[in-house]
Amino acid sequence: MKTDNSIKLEFPSKSSNEGFSRVAIAALASQLDPTLEQINEIKTAVSEAVTNAIVHGYKDSIGTIYITAKIRGNKLIVTVRDKGCGIADIEQARQPLFTTGNENERSGMGFTIMESFMDKVRVRSVVGGGTKVTLEKQLDIKE
Repeated sequence: MKTDNSIKLEFPSKSSNEGFSRVAIAALASQLDPTLEQINEIKTAVSEAVTNAIVHGYKDSIGTIYITAKIRGNKLIVTVRDKGCGIADIEQARQPLFTTGNENERSGMGFTIMESFMDKVRVRSVVGGGTKVTLEKQLDIKE
């Protein structure tokens, strides 16, 4: 039987730290013995959430990104939070192809990708106060 576990991460909003966050969350998720496909989906969703915080949350400044990840039974729950500029219209931000970044460099597919790979994606944001993205994925426990 798997036991509950959790981790907390805090790091500067530098793009070089995005890869670290992917690997750290994948290492925690590996305790549930996921398939390679599931691990890749989790890593991609976390990468998108962290990248959004770096690119859109803090724009041209360096702030702090906070991640908590928990295993509860056979569910992985990951929260990525920033204290950046926030999102004025969450519904608009969740639309495919919408971006507040450079349209030549950003695809506007971050939330769409997160939603396609995770079972549940919740977004809370306060303009001027930051954004919190919670990702959940249920994994089958192999006995």
